[in-house]
Amino acid sequence: MEIKLKKDKDYIYAKIDDTHTTEILMPNTVDNNDSEESIIIEALKNPINSEPLNKIAKKGEKIVIITSDITRPMKSKLVLPYIVQELKKANVDQSDITIVLALGSHRKHTEEEKMQLVGEEVYKTIKIVDSSMDDCKNFGTCKNGTPVDIFTPVAQADRIICLGNVEYHYFAGYSGGAKAIMPGVSSYAAIQANHSNMVKDGSYAGNIDTNPVRQDIDEVGKHIKIDFILNVLQSSDKKIVGAFAGHYIDAHRAACRALDLMYKVNIKEKADVVIVSPGGYPKDINIYQAQKALDNARHAVKDGGTIILCASCKEGFENDIFEKWMMTKTKEQMVKEIRENFVLGGHKAAAIAMTLMKSEIYMVTDYDKSTIEHIGFKYFDNLQDAVDSALYKSGRKSRVIIMPAGGSTLPNYVG
Repeated sequence: MEIKLKKDKDYIYAKIDDTHTTEILMPNTVDNNDSEESIIIEALKNPINSEPLNKIAKKGEKIVIITSDITRPMKSKLVLPYIVQELKKANVDQSDITIVLALGSHRKHTEEEKMQLVGEEVYKTIKIVDSSMDDCKNFGTCKNGTPVDIFTPVAQADRIICLGNVEYHYFAGYSGGAKAIMPGVSSYAAIQANHSNMVKDGSYAGNIDTNPVRQDIDEVGKHIKIDFILNVLQSSDKKIVGAFAGHYIDAHRAACRALDLMYKVNIKEKADVVIVSPGGYPKDINIYQAQKALDNARHAVKDGGTIILCASCKEGFENDIFEKWMMTKTKEQMVKEIRENFVLGGHKAAAIAMTLMKSEIYMVTDYDKSTIEHIGFKYFDNLQDAVDSALYKSGRKSRVIIMPAGGSTLPNYVG
């Protein structure tokens, strides 16, 4: 059997002998042949538990549109013109609109990247800014103790519109909704406090109702008014196949239910070897982002098995603290320390450490070999060698699970 997986912007290939049992976990078939544009328009015409955006915004109001940064697959370039069009229907002047790129704790964009994200026309006509963790206004504290610190231009706006892509998140349950604000445009202290809930029960992919991380995220809307959201769902080939607009909770939950129908895949038996790709660029731009697919693969591998992570990660670690933890601590130290004292950046390292305590990780990557091996992974520069090595270790008649869209596919073990 030949397999094909995305790494960066290209495909890599390997063959698996037919003596092994092979299962490909793909998202469920989506029967939506509508164009992306028509899906977006229909969602804006029929918002959930909300008036249409063109009835909410008013002339003279300062409008902030929050959308994702370059590490996220959100198609802002496609969606933003329709949001701007709705605001024009409300007679909002373009000079009163600011688009905020939600960095969270990520690096700032170049001007070229900003134009790439929002499109040339929007870039030339509307103010585009990166959020900053160092320029925030406090609105109180969540019940879990998380400060509600919001980027000042967002805090001062008359109307807040949040855009996002909904997919599984390894401890927030799902992306999207008010996550554009918390942690998207929050302070370092707020992000750190919110993420510290990841060690609590209920903080795992696909869980929302009892998830303490998501509880923080949604509670932000009680401190600062989120006027409207538009969340989209994408197929594994990154086509928008669903859009949900309106109330920041109700529209988001509708998107989550639709996501489950697409991407939650039941498995009756775990695998000796799991081969996973985050889905290519930008989901494999660095190790920090690729970890999400690694965590999803963890749900499908047997204890003592092997995960083969196919991810370019040409930009390295992304986060200095994450890099320091990965380079200087043992996996046992990382798990112990994150439980005793949550450190933002260290949380990703601890999550990887928990996976390493369960399984061996092979990595097919464009990043430096010595670094990859230093952090406890086994380095490969081509997929076939990694597959051959993993199957030699597991023996004849191994069970193999392949996850070509690992960042979006959630294995659900049903026994």
